[in-house]
Amino acid sequence: MNLATDERAAICDEFERVGPDKPTLCTGWNTRDLLAHLLVRERQPWAAPGIVVPALAPVVERAMRGFANTAWQEMIDQLRAGAPAWSPYRIGKLDAIANGAEFFVHHEDVRRGEPGWEPRPPDPARDGQLWELLARMGRLLFRRSPSGIVVSRPSGEQQVIKTGPGVVTIIGEPGELVLTAFGRKAARVQFEGEPTVVEAVASASRGL
Repeated sequence: MNLATDERAAICDEFERVGPDKPTLCTGWNTRDLLAHLLVRERQPWAAPGIVVPALAPVVERAMRGFANTAWQEMIDQLRAGAPAWSPYRIGKLDAIANGAEFFVHHEDVRRGEPGWEPRPPDPARDGQLWELLARMGRLLFRRSPSGIVVSRPSGEQQVIKTGPGVVTIIGEPGELVLTAFGRKAARVQFEGEPTVVEAVASASRGL
């Protein structure tokens, strides 16, 4: 299983199912906005820095508006086709590292954009890759945490993500833990630790 490949196909299927106007977990974005974001990121690398650099945000916003008149199915087909030849995401290893998390999290942003959502059923291959993703990226994603962080699967398997004063253990399935690490509140996890420390960790900013 390749998480990036599988989640690319899955989010495209979800976009086809729900249409361009469904709310998402990305504040202020509907599904058309989110798909435009994914296409700019992958197909317009000169604009993509605006995704992470606030001062450059107008550049990426302008690039996203460029899809305003593109047919919905055409946008989906472009994402499903994969990165074009000139995109750095065409490189297999970079695609696997960068797009696995991107497509998984944004797939759930679509799935969980309205009340009534349920987590997807467990999948050992997918969950194993998400667990490995936490090992690679957890310290970066939880860098603003005021305390130590341990993530734990319901089976009891654990990873120490960050050391620090006090320790909070976050318990959940790997996908729920990844969503939490990326700052999504629509995730089924439990925080365990001293109450004031838990409160500080739960309210701290997370993600890239």
